[in-house]
Amino acid sequence: MAQPDASCSSVESRAAAARELLLAALEDLSQEQLKRFRHKLRDAPPNGRSIPWGRLERADAVDLAEQLTQFYGPEPALDVARKTLKKADIRDVAARLKEQRLQRLGPSSSALLSVSGYRKKYQEHVLQQHAKVKERNARSVKINQRFTKLLIAPDSAALKIEAPGPEEEPQPERARRSDTHTFNSLFRRDEEGQRPLTVVLQGPAGIGKTMAAKKILYDWASGKLYHGQVDFAFFVPCRELLERPGTWSLAELILEQCPDRRAPLQPMLAQAERLLFILDGADDLPAPGPAAPTPCSDPFEAAGGARVLGGLLSKTLLPGARLLVTTRSAAPGRLPGPRCSPTCAEVRGFSDKDRKKYFYKFFQDARRAERAYRFVKENETLFALCFVPFVCWIVCTVLHQQLELGLDLSRTSKTTTSVYLLFIVSVLSSAPAAGPRLPSELRNLCHLAREGLLGRRAQFAEKDLERLELLGSTVQKLFLRKMELPGVLATEVAYQFMDHSFQEFFAALSYLLEDEAPSGAPAGGVRELLQGDAELRCHLVLTRRFLFGLLSAERMRDIEGHFGCVVSQRVKQDVLKWVQDQGQGHTGVAPEGATETEKCQESTEEEEDDEGEEEEEGEEFDQLLELLYCLYETQEDAFVRQALRGLPELALERLRFSHMDMAALSYCVRCCPEGQALRLVSCGLATAEKKKKKKRSLVKRLQSSLGGSTSQATMRKPQASPLRPLCEAMTDQHCGLNSLTLSHCKLSDSVCLDLSEALRAAPRLTELCLHQNGLSKGGLRVLSEGLAWPQCRVQKLRMEQPGLQEALQYLVGMLRLSPTLTSLDLSGCQLSGPMVTYLCAVLQHPGCHLQTLSLTSVELSEQSLEELRAVRTAKPGLVITHPALDGHPEPPNEICSAL
Repeated sequence: MAQPDASCSSVESRAAAARELLLAALEDLSQEQLKRFRHKLRDAPPNGRSIPWGRLERADAVDLAEQLTQFYGPEPALDVARKTLKKADIRDVAARLKEQRLQRLGPSSSALLSVSGYRKKYQEHVLQQHAKVKERNARSVKINQRFTKLLIAPDSAALKIEAPGPEEEPQPERARRSDTHTFNSLFRRDEEGQRPLTVVLQGPAGIGKTMAAKKILYDWASGKLYHGQVDFAFFVPCRELLERPGTWSLAELILEQCPDRRAPLQPMLAQAERLLFILDGADDLPAPGPAAPTPCSDPFEAAGGARVLGGLLSKTLLPGARLLVTTRSAAPGRLPGPRCSPTCAEVRGFSDKDRKKYFYKFFQDARRAERAYRFVKENETLFALCFVPFVCWIVCTVLHQQLELGLDLSRTSKTTTSVYLLFIVSVLSSAPAAGPRLPSELRNLCHLAREGLLGRRAQFAEKDLERLELLGSTVQKLFLRKMELPGVLATEVAYQFMDHSFQEFFAALSYLLEDEAPSGAPAGGVRELLQGDAELRCHLVLTRRFLFGLLSAERMRDIEGHFGCVVSQRVKQDVLKWVQDQGQGHTGVAPEGATETEKCQESTEEEEDDEGEEEEEGEEFDQLLELLYCLYETQEDAFVRQALRGLPELALERLRFSHMDMAALSYCVRCCPEGQALRLVSCGLATAEKKKKKKRSLVKRLQSSLGGSTSQATMRKPQASPLRPLCEAMTDQHCGLNSLTLSHCKLSDSVCLDLSEALRAAPRLTELCLHQNGLSKGGLRVLSEGLAWPQCRVQKLRMEQPGLQEALQYLVGMLRLSPTLTSLDLSGCQLSGPMVTYLCAVLQHPGCHLQTLSLTSVELSEQSLEELRAVRTAKPGLVITHPALDGHPEPPNEICSAL
């Protein structure tokens, strides 16, 4: 068989050669032959597809060549032309075209499989290539045996800015386990019948996005997903392609993933709507903006990775193709261009049930799996961290090593940082001793990680390792993976960390070893990590968390003890000062001396801002939540308390709290200094996943109907609310929380119950503002019970909740019992005539200690106003504020501050 010309090996050169051959063949035809060719092309179109006669009727050789190439593609056009020439009885030109094509391009596409035939061949190739996945320690495991279902919540990123009322609150779609149905539903049609072309799978590092993406590819090849909708699916690792040298086209990338280069490329690209591109790690792409490279629009154009991938994301390249994008970013607008409106889904990690399944799949020994799982389950904090698949893998790896040695995992791990550090210590302890070179090698490895991270590089050449004396070292063999990448002239060798999160961990560690860093270390100290532009801050989120986690005294001792490295103490002071500086000029911090009423009014005004301002504030508040995550990683109460002195008010707005968000916030509240204020505005609370009810046996149902289980039902504990961790933190004796504001947060009855319990025991909470939270009658009742508790220390209360006229009797009745409440603001509430009468009676009760009552904007009848005037006369020490009260003096400034 003739071999194709070496010069025609690339897709672009083959297409150009095909055009030349076609034009040369058509230019050899006489006018009569050209006329017959046009008619035969119209009368007997190949595969039933023909070029419209209007384009053929007066076309010359050049026009015909252009029409054929555009309609069928360069190489298929040669086959169409050769067959048409034979039908037009121009066999000499047809034979010459066949011979020239064979010499320059190899076998004709008539020898290729059809799209349907090649699809089957390609699927078999994918099954073979992706049957196993490499874990971070380079061990290969079968994907079907290791993959454990994840919780995926469609459209979870969308949070309504306007807080709905009690009746209209939308129910968030429940997170579903990632089975075939869930994966299929990612591209399901919406209410208007439109199918999304781009789906974004988002979630934090290590949550399982990449594994889920690979499982989707594998299940498609197995015929389980997108049957009859997707002909070809391609896995695109964005970080690797962005660092790939030289230029390449999308067509070249597709051929590289095929089992051979004889794929029917043109017919495949012609039906872009039947292609699926899985873009893994798209947040590594440059952010959209004037400086971003122009996206590609031609699948045959050779360009840099950013342009090709940017073309796919912006839909300028194959606009009809489906995209499945994985990203850490929670802002989908940062990724695709304006022509794309993505559907978002959040990957939430393992459920409790699937955590246990993962342990059994990992150990493949029921006895050891049960022992390891039981140990982790008893460690509540460690078990909570294992909802992240990568953290779960680290824990299992460490436990496996300990069990192999007949030891137990004795130390507890409360944070992601401590789990990573424990894993690294375990890996180093099981490796051949590096001797006195270990501290030096570790510092150089940390420098390599930091240098790459700040330069947005995940791959390193051999010369980089040689420069830092890492090539062949112990740490290189343990933590870096060797890769062979296709280069311009020859295969190139590169190295990357076993997982990108390890590069981020070692980069964070480099700042603690900075005093002894090798010459030429990046300048700027730790502030280069904490400050910088918005894009860099987003890129370094996990690194900052690791840095804070390593700053705890216990972690510092671990580093010095296990690695023999001297840790810089000044970094901790630099970080502390930076945190305290965040309070200066922070938009979420109210001005010093602002009253509780003013703060609540500010919350209301913020709800009415335009959308542009809302987006900017949302970004700012996200930064505050990220800071709380960093403080949570330290697990050092004294450091957190000192850091929060620079942030007298924590104001979080327009966020949907996950369970981990709430854990981070709760820890910081538990450690906060005296005088701390917390304000949550328009925040959604993640609800607990409801377990499916198992069908009871007939005997148990009969017992229940006969009353046999009545006592069990009555003793059943109420379900924990999503706010319980925060409420428990407020009751800690070291908690200095002084003021709590909840505005537009939709407080369910279970939340009110937990908040009521917190009000009874919070040691320093003296101010409470509840504004437009959709309280029910039962919710207001249990809150009133908490406020009336003898140990409740709340002195100032502001309540704005229209529509609960009858339920206000509980709040008013509480005034007779509360030992500390001196200021009450009911502005915005609706008070009926009988309720005002009841209020006036309670105000004159000996047990009522109220000194200030504000009824601003409350509509009152003349009779109600007369009753209030009578109370003011009978109790001159009580200041009642309402614009319609005749001759009402202005209250003193200190009383205004109380409101």
